[in-house]
Amino acid sequence: MDMSTNPRRPWLYRAVKKARPSLDRLIARYSEIPDTPVLNPADFPFTRMLRESWLMIRHEAETVLANPDGIPPLAAISPDHRRIAPIAEWQSFFLHGYGTPIAENLARCPKTARLIGAIPDLNSAFFSVLRPGAHIPPHRGVTKGLVTTHLGLVVPAGAGCRMRIGSEIVRWGHGETLTFDDTFEHEVWNDTPETRVVLLIQTRRRLRFPGTVVADALLWGIRRSPFVREGVANLSAWNAAHRTGDRTRG
Repeated sequence: MDMSTNPRRPWLYRAVKKARPSLDRLIARYSEIPDTPVLNPADFPFTRMLRESWLMIRHEAETVLANPDGIPPLAAISPDHRRIAPIAEWQSFFLHGYGTPIAENLARCPKTARLIGAIPDLNSAFFSVLRPGAHIPPHRGVTKGLVTTHLGLVVPAGAGCRMRIGSEIVRWGHGETLTFDDTFEHEVWNDTPETRVVLLIQTRRRLRFPGTVVADALLWGIRRSPFVREGVANLSAWNAAHRTGDRTRG
């Protein structure tokens, strides 16, 4: 996720953002996994569980997607994403957000909820929906202390749906996992007439001391920042409005 300049943030938040490259270099020094854009899923045992259960997860995702008005645009939930998240093109159905379980959404996907509840060091989990013609411009994640995994659920055929991570071009496959470090600049396209859906999982990076201390402290601060607190509040408001049939919020 991108900590951009929308909206104005407290000085401490801006100071940490400025120091982020140095913090990421320190975290990388003590990483137990390679510091490369694309990572080996075999280094993350939970990815096998996801691949084995992908059809069940897709079924629950499709049930949620059957009511597209109930899935908020990411930019409506996270003000910090407005620069990179076109309102009509990128939607996110959150199950966990930076350590906060979204109970109402988890209840709508009980089997998926049980699976992701067994993932060690889980930070976030959500269905990421990219509409036809969408383009997410170049951006970077908030900390190298986290690693991102995508599980392909609904993947358009052909080469038009793709992601660039650093200098590498990658594509999703049905039931396949793609694990990567989102602090490398990445960019996404869906140049197809179909919607792309993945289950996005963020977990903590395996680190040696003292990298663990730095990464844990940074994540502690992120979870208590306006970046996260406003997102959780906005998601709660969206869900409340959706329950009452009010589509005007968000």
